[in-house]
Amino acid sequence: MSIDKVDASLELLRRLDPRSVSTNLNSICTILAANSNSEDDEGESAELIEELLSAVDVPLKVAHCTESGKDYLCCDYNRDGDSYRSPWSNQYFPEPEEDDSESPPPYPSKILRQLEMKANDAFDIYRDLYYEGAGISSVYFWDTAYDDDDEEEDEKQGNNAGRDQGLEDGFAGVVLFKKETSDGSGKWDSIHVLEVIPESLRRVNYKLTTSVILDLKNSNQNIASKSGKNGKGLSLSGSITRQLEQSQVIDLDSGVNLETNHLINIGTLVEKAEYNIRNALQEVYFDKLKDIMLKDLRSLDGASEREIKGSQSDIIKGLQSL
Repeated sequence: MSIDKVDASLELLRRLDPRSVSTNLNSICTILAANSNSEDDEGESAELIEELLSAVDVPLKVAHCTESGKDYLCCDYNRDGDSYRSPWSNQYFPEPEEDDSESPPPYPSKILRQLEMKANDAFDIYRDLYYEGAGISSVYFWDTAYDDDDEEEDEKQGNNAGRDQGLEDGFAGVVLFKKETSDGSGKWDSIHVLEVIPESLRRVNYKLTTSVILDLKNSNQNIASKSGKNGKGLSLSGSITRQLEQSQVIDLDSGVNLETNHLINIGTLVEKAEYNIRNALQEVYFDKLKDIMLKDLRSLDGASEREIKGSQSDIIKGLQSL
């Protein structure tokens, strides 16, 4: 039954307007929570909601770190309740309420935090280069070789920041980018979830799952007025997900340390993933859009073929400006 509810919820979200995915997802979660009649039902609903939230990609939210004065991106991977950890200061905002019955909010280990800080600086430069100086980037890492015994030991020692496990144990993380055009006609959110799995002392396997959420609309008022749809014109919204996996030899003999090796390999993989998805969007999906517009959308009352081509061109330019 639980699987049926999740599948039904995902199928419903696929059929609804992708621009309203956040609102629709919250509504479905509210319905699932409201149908809990007992403590067992509440536990099952909580699991369903958690599974649903982890399966659906939504546009990234922006928060402000008052400690560093910088903006950062929010997702499930830096969330604890209603608070989100800033990658710049390693603090949660708003500050979580202290409750003796609850465990402290999660933090990366000290060594991993050092890598996280360097990754944020590196991908901030990447964002500046590839997103034309606009947008926001955030990187979050977390330990994977961290079990319940480690957590109990940390609690005994009063250590809330995690154990100092080595990078050779492997870790996971997420690299986030968000950009919106100045006129609001284009929005791009990319979410790169990665897993770093050691295969040997000198070889590491990198797994990357990339999701891009795209929202574009044309600014051709002529097409919009002739479409007869409340002047909204043509818009394109949706998401695309791709996976990459790569095994890399860690060369420590060249004088490059393990941290730098990881940053280079992760950066190269993220760059490749974004390049592939961008090409897929522009060459595959927009070609299909062109065919639809020129062959099937003849119901744009009185719109000439040149205007239709111009509308399609506006959307492609919207992608190029992101």
